[in-house]
Amino acid sequence: MADQGLRFPTGLGTSDETQIRLLGQDLAADLMGRVGFGELAYWLVAGRRPTPGEVRVFETVLVALADHGFTPTAIAARLTYLSAPESLQGALAAGLLGGGSRFLGVTEDCGRFLAAALADGVPEDDAGFDALALAVITEARAAKKFVPGLGHPVHKKQDPRTPVLIRIADEEGLRGPHLRLFEAIGRVHPQVLNKTLPLNGAGVCGAALADLGLPVDLLRGFALLARAAGLLGHLAEERRNPIGMDVYLTVDRNAVYEE
Repeated sequence: MADQGLRFPTGLGTSDETQIRLLGQDLAADLMGRVGFGELAYWLVAGRRPTPGEVRVFETVLVALADHGFTPTAIAARLTYLSAPESLQGALAAGLLGGGSRFLGVTEDCGRFLAAALADGVPEDDAGFDALALAVITEARAAKKFVPGLGHPVHKKQDPRTPVLIRIADEEGLRGPHLRLFEAIGRVHPQVLNKTLPLNGAGVCGAALADLGLPVDLLRGFALLARAAGLLGHLAEERRNPIGMDVYLTVDRNAVYEE
């Protein structure tokens, strides 16, 4: 018998012998076959059911972040699978653990950066956003810090994901202050940095998620949620057409011992 003096409240899920409840709904009767996974993920975190427009933007972000080729996260997952093929969860975890300030984590870093810049108020027009962007870029440069969301190791001129996500957010009436400030950073940063860098996909995803009202300190979680699908795809491909052993042997055979 449960101790009646203990309480562990949750508004997410619970179950008994005949029913599973999730978010106040009957999982089997109300959600299965009626709610998509992206909609459910948003609902679980935000605590409210998203609008169709919010679902479209949110799922666009998940698609944008699912995979980017042989990134360190994908390589880590494949090499872990090579070492321990009986541990699929270990391979997935290895890939997810690599989500940090250079890969995937930029989504949250950019969301935090933009939210902090907007904490004292939202500009009224593009000129105001440009002025705010100049101020925060100048401050970051003086502190010798990177502006998250600027630059990409592959897409040197334009990240193809960025204009698409901005367009979709605009179509859904969800191009809010975070995206507008991010766009302003794209316009004015050459004045401070003396070079032109692209607004990257991870950064625009962070701006879009922040405009959806999602907690900025959880944005990396959404990037990891998206990348989990991509990593599972890599592991499926590793089973069909393995490259992990070649990666390992290439490094091993070219290792140089130095004293």
